[in-house]
Amino acid sequence: QVQLVESGGGLVQAGGSLRLSCAASGRTFSNFAMGWFRQAPGKEREFVSTISRGGGVTSYAASVKGRFTISRDNAKNTVTLQMNTLKPEDTAVYYCAAGPQWSTRPADFGSWGQGTQVTVSS
Repeated sequence: QVQLVESGGGLVQAGGSLRLSCAASGRTFSNFAMGWFRQAPGKEREFVSTISRGGGVTSYAASVKGRFTISRDNAKNTVTLQMNTLKPEDTAVYYCAAGPQWSTRPADFGSWGQGTQVTVSS
């Protein structure tokens, strides 16, 4: 297991930007693929973005592609989600997750952060 702590959430107006960060500890960070997921009230947790262990492969949900960018710094044990042109429908709790292999499925990620709230006002 790896311990994950998210930061950077908050309240922003539609069209604005936020940058989420996730700090990892406890295990060798570069051994893990990393993902961002989100969960809105009354909805299931959904995939947002994922990045491979080396950072060379990324994937995005269709709803965020072109607006969000995932990146990682294996020297600093961090993964970042840059969110631009935010929409009210992006409002959710955002979770950072670590898993042994690149995936878009929550079930493939064994370590999760506590989540950070993102609220986008219209």
